[in-house]
Amino acid sequence: MRIVSLLPSLTEICFTLGLGHQLVAVTHECDFPESARQLPHVTRSILPDDLTDSREIDRQVTAATAAGRPLYELDVERLRQLQPDLILTQDLCHVCAVSADEVRRIASSLEPVPDVVSIEPSTLGGVIESIKTIGERADRRATADAVIAALNQRIERIREQVARTEHRNRVVCLEWLDPPMVAGHWVPEMVEIAGGVDPLGTPGERSFEVSWQDVIDAEPETIVLMPCGYDLQETVAEVDRLVDQSNAIPPTIDLTPAVRDGHVCAVDGSAYFSRPGPRLVAGLEMLTGILHAELAVSHTPRGSVEPVHLAPASVR
Repeated sequence: MRIVSLLPSLTEICFTLGLGHQLVAVTHECDFPESARQLPHVTRSILPDDLTDSREIDRQVTAATAAGRPLYELDVERLRQLQPDLILTQDLCHVCAVSADEVRRIASSLEPVPDVVSIEPSTLGGVIESIKTIGERADRRATADAVIAALNQRIERIREQVARTEHRNRVVCLEWLDPPMVAGHWVPEMVEIAGGVDPLGTPGERSFEVSWQDVIDAEPETIVLMPCGYDLQETVAEVDRLVDQSNAIPPTIDLTPAVRDGHVCAVDGSAYFSRPGPRLVAGLEMLTGILHAELAVSHTPRGSVEPVHLAPASVR
């Protein structure tokens, strides 16, 4: 079977199921596992490659959306040459990939016409179910069952350990920093499983924009910064930019328990929180370690979490 994956998380799932050799193309953002980087790309972003300022990215995305312009372009001619049997896509977030409707429209013009499967999980359980769906469509049912069983075992281990803890921190997870956006979909569920309470996010619902004052008013004991599409180094750099920028974050952020007690951290959101794939469970283990350092859940991958300061140096 010749498979094209149009989302990094779906590429990751394919490799996890042993389908890497059947992938004939992926997106320009597919970077895990390392071998995925070597595959042909059939997408490109309309945004400049060197754009990292979250405020400017938000401005350009908003402008493109308002004008009805797509954020991604699909290489139709390369797709035609590759003749895929199966195209994996999504319709959960139009900011993350080519829309499923557009993929179906293009697929209908190919010869032969490939199957198009849209994966749209909004919860952790839905992400795990998507592994089963791909396994069934690609004749990897047994492998998918084994992968799912292993992931569920890790999740259950966390539930059992967290059940023995007494305190549940109030946790604010931010999926974007400028403007701040509360992480949605599976992240509030991850917070609950990890032994925290999310005062802003709603399980299964989309992320949404808030103000820094909303974050302050939530009185978080822990703040986790996980901007979508950013790795740890990029996140830390963006935090530094915001802290250095006058009035970007109110100085009163220093009054929150999280900032006052040094419980603010940046994580590799792109790898462990934004993408609905198997590594979300590693993100869950990481989040559990952040909230309950006394629990021996698992080893945190190097270069995936780092403490940061949100308050300007003058008020720290």
